[in-house]
Amino acid sequence: VVLLLCLTKRSCSSALPQLARSLWAQFQTVLCASGEGDLYSAVRRAWHFDTICRLVDRDLPDILLPTEMWNIGVYRNIYTRARSSEQNDRDSSAPMLMVQRFRFAVDHDGFEPPQSPAWLWRYRISWQGHPHSSEDFDWLVDYLGDVCSNDHATAGDILLLLNSMSVSCSPAKQRPYIEKLIACMGSSIPPRLRHAALRAAHSFREVLASIDIVDDADMVLTNFSPAVLTAVCPQPGATPTDTGPDCFFDYDRDLCYLELIFALARNSQWRPRLYCQIDRSIRMIAVCCESNWAHAFYLVGIFLRMTSEEVSVTSLGSITEQQWWVLMRKAWYHAYRTIDDTRVEFLPVLAEGTKKYIHIASKPELEQLIDDVDDLIRRVERQGLLEHRERVAAMKELSGVANDTLAKFSR
Repeated sequence: VVLLLCLTKRSCSSALPQLARSLWAQFQTVLCASGEGDLYSAVRRAWHFDTICRLVDRDLPDILLPTEMWNIGVYRNIYTRARSSEQNDRDSSAPMLMVQRFRFAVDHDGFEPPQSPAWLWRYRISWQGHPHSSEDFDWLVDYLGDVCSNDHATAGDILLLLNSMSVSCSPAKQRPYIEKLIACMGSSIPPRLRHAALRAAHSFREVLASIDIVDDADMVLTNFSPAVLTAVCPQPGATPTDTGPDCFFDYDRDLCYLELIFALARNSQWRPRLYCQIDRSIRMIAVCCESNWAHAFYLVGIFLRMTSEEVSVTSLGSITEQQWWVLMRKAWYHAYRTIDDTRVEFLPVLAEGTKKYIHIASKPELEQLIDDVDDLIRRVERQGLLEHRERVAAMKELSGVANDTLAKFSR
């Protein structure tokens, strides 16, 4: 009786926080309970879950941590959806089993609530329970398709889960998933959903980068890039603001954006469709030249890959030699910290581009460049892979040019 009274009426009782903590412990117990048992056990677990989830509907601030409240809300939505789809099923435990299938824990550095823009970029979700296959997440893709146009909050939550999975959805669901990502990044979509879709696309970037123009994939290639641009810049013609989720530059959002475009630019089929990203990327140069962030590595990668196209990108001609050089040396500084198997193939391109602007380097800049390149050579050589020989050779050639240029300062 006390439980239901506290849940159905607003109360300022000092016992309410203690009750809420007890409910959270019970919630976790129910969630982790075995799916086996008779019909009575299944109904009892479902009743407990329904009762606990009613906590989400109450105005009870600061009783549970924001991430715990968000957990309950996400589980409740999954449970409600599964119960609706299983309403004609005699197995009363099916909805609860669906919730248990997507058990997760949220890890986040900081105190921002899940509704804050900063939380969107810094949270981490770890999946719990049995290992997940790609088909496990097809259900969430279907759920996203049903709610993305009319329930932006739930759609954003689904994308946060999909972003955190260690496997993508099954090949059969990839096209519908990409189409929903495009829809969720539209200019009329609220910032939280647009940015959740951007981060989900970022986690899906290697799959996207592997898409070639075959069959109907051209539609994806054509529509996806403009959608990514509206995700970070919903009104391209408007004067950008310095604050808010759609401000001109945001460290986390734009790092995610640049890493995604960098990955797509690796595929020559994508490059003509990425031209719409160039003007915005160029406007970011000033910020990146004044800071010491990894963004410079991805900017250089995008620019160099785009200049390798037969069709020239006129806007790139506005980048000065000094800007090119600053971005190049910052790219090498961060290359050691950002390089992996998907980025190491870019090193010969970066080495060749750097030689073009090395003549304007100062002595301290050359010394730093040589240290950064040599450190990276040693790291790549330690891997002992045959396919890295060409990359190491390109970096050693750059190191030699840099040393020769440095020697001129002593003459």
